[in-house]
Amino acid sequence: MYMYRKFLLIFLYLYALIFSVSKTIRIPNQWAQSHWLVDYKFGFIKRGLAGELFGFLFEKNTFTITILSIAILSVLYFLIIKIALTTTWSNPKSFYRILFFVIFLLSQYIVFSAHLIGYLDHIVFLLTILAVYLIIKNKLFPASVIAVFSIFIHEISVVLMLPICCFAIIVNQIPIKEFFIKDIFSRNILNKLALFLTLPFFTAAFISFFQEISGGNYYTQLFSYLIQSSIPENVADSVCSAYTKSFTYYFGEQYDHFFQRIFVSKATVFYGIPIVFLLWMNFKEFKLKENIHLFIVLILIAGVPLILHSIAYDTYRIWTFPYMILFLGFWILSLKYKAESIQTKSEKLSWWEFLFFITAFLFITLVPAVLFDGETEKFSVIIKLILILPMVIILYFLKKKLQSKPTEALLK
Repeated sequence: MYMYRKFLLIFLYLYALIFSVSKTIRIPNQWAQSHWLVDYKFGFIKRGLAGELFGFLFEKNTFTITILSIAILSVLYFLIIKIALTTTWSNPKSFYRILFFVIFLLSQYIVFSAHLIGYLDHIVFLLTILAVYLIIKNKLFPASVIAVFSIFIHEISVVLMLPICCFAIIVNQIPIKEFFIKDIFSRNILNKLALFLTLPFFTAAFISFFQEISGGNYYTQLFSYLIQSSIPENVADSVCSAYTKSFTYYFGEQYDHFFQRIFVSKATVFYGIPIVFLLWMNFKEFKLKENIHLFIVLILIAGVPLILHSIAYDTYRIWTFPYMILFLGFWILSLKYKAESIQTKSEKLSWWEFLFFITAFLFITLVPAVLFDGETEKFSVIIKLILILPMVIILYFLKKKLQSKPTEALLK
């Protein structure tokens, strides 16, 4: 019977992942292809490292870019499922963990990861998982080198990778007791943070300075190169602008929309409510009521990627990033509080927690994501209702079995 429930859990997570991916999967669009075409042939340029390494190993064409993109995304999905399963099995009586991972695997992050296949974000998150793993093993300097490498691939690493890695350092260093924000400024934690952040800080400063002073010098050459590589003029112009214009230019263009994108956009509701649900699952699972300062730090870390709204206009893509940050945060906390969080019986959801889950579940499964390039999701609402039914049945079965034998573990 234990193996049967274990199989159901594996099936549930894989089904949720496949459902999300199937809604929007496609081959890399021309924007993604352009990123792999850009390298250092005209001199140093931000985000050029991935294309440089790719060109060293393979011939650059649509086929090889597609194969590489599929491989990168497949590895990312494998690690996500592996982390979700091992984290769930480490506390098999917790229904909070199951609900957390179901919402994450159905979330707009997974939907957009398939839709934006080939984007450099996926490499950044792969490297982030590796960096967090190294930090948990107290290998801070190798993690710092990984962060440098990631920043050269895409400067977005500064807000996606560095904050959650700092959270991992803090959680890894604090004792299992009540944590206060002032503890971050202890000599031990500051030394650890400095060891990790010094190289990435100077790397990010160098790229920012270079972009302000010399970034625009390569626009004409880069534009001609992309056009010759069969990239349409409008895409080539957009990519060249992203690669050559300074951060202060984009801030000046976009910061007026910052408040609206965070507080009064459709994403504020349809993405924000599931994100808050994931935060609540962290709060309940790791009993952060007793460690409220750590919960505050987690909220701040999860919100850092939203700063990108002040310099970028792809609102819906940016709103997906907190999902992945919270996924990593849940993993980090589960490793820290592994023994302390194991339950002898499953906690009963309150009526409002059940309503909260249903609301988040319906938002991420039924509300169509706003996609790029004028595309729409592949399933109608009726088809979605049919496809989500197996997940609802499995969740009901797992919850019933968890409550029926309070002294036994769900999985052995």
